Amino acid sequence: MPRLRQVSRAEAPKGIVTTMYDLMFGSRDPVADPGTATGTPGDWWTVFALVPDVLDHAVRGFGLYRSEKRTLDPMLRELGQTRAGWGRGSQFVFSQHCKSCRALNIAEEKIAAIPGWEVSNLFTPIERAVLAYTDALVLGGGRVDDALFAALKAELTDEQILELTYITCMYEMHATMCRALRLEFDDRDEAIVEVAGPQGVSAFDIGSMTSRKE
Repeated sequence: MPRLRQVSRAEAPKGIVTTMYDLMFGSRDPVADPGTATGTPGDWWTVFALVPDVLDHAVRGFGLYRSEKRTLDPMLRELGQTRAGWGRGSQFVFSQHCKSCRALNIAEEKIAAIPGWEVSNLFTPIERAVLAYTDALVLGGGRVDDALFAALKAELTDEQILELTYITCMYEMHATMCRALRLEFDDRDEAIVEVAGPQGVSAFDIGSMTSRKE
């Protein structure tokens, strides 16, 4: 379950919340009867509905990256968004944008190679540059090598690079929020937990044991 309260249809304020509920869930109450046509639980919408102007801002962001004003190749955009989801560890963002890649007719083997793109020969030079740039944004916190940026500028305009940067960072934000609030496919238990030793066994300092001199 999400970590924040969900907004039922009965308490949904008119405006952006009811508009999106109608679009995503039809006439159903998405809290009592969850699920979207694309197979997601749908609780991203019901949690963001807590603050309608935040929901509105997010929806406008979705419209922005799909606007006809964008000059960035949608395939490059989706590679960045998908890799951002993988890099930030969001199963939801990664899963949804794998589907978006597929909708753009990106080959299945290329989609499958996104997690290990560094050792794949399926990507073009500009695709590799976009994936490396995404890693610099998401995993490197924006620390971008000059040679990498030069590779982007060799094939993209300054406007396209700004679009790529903004959209990729926007989806890093969504990936981070989904994990923090346990939304959608990111409602998962923490994977890194202690594996208990046998009963009665105390701590064992392997470093100390192996450094003993004869």
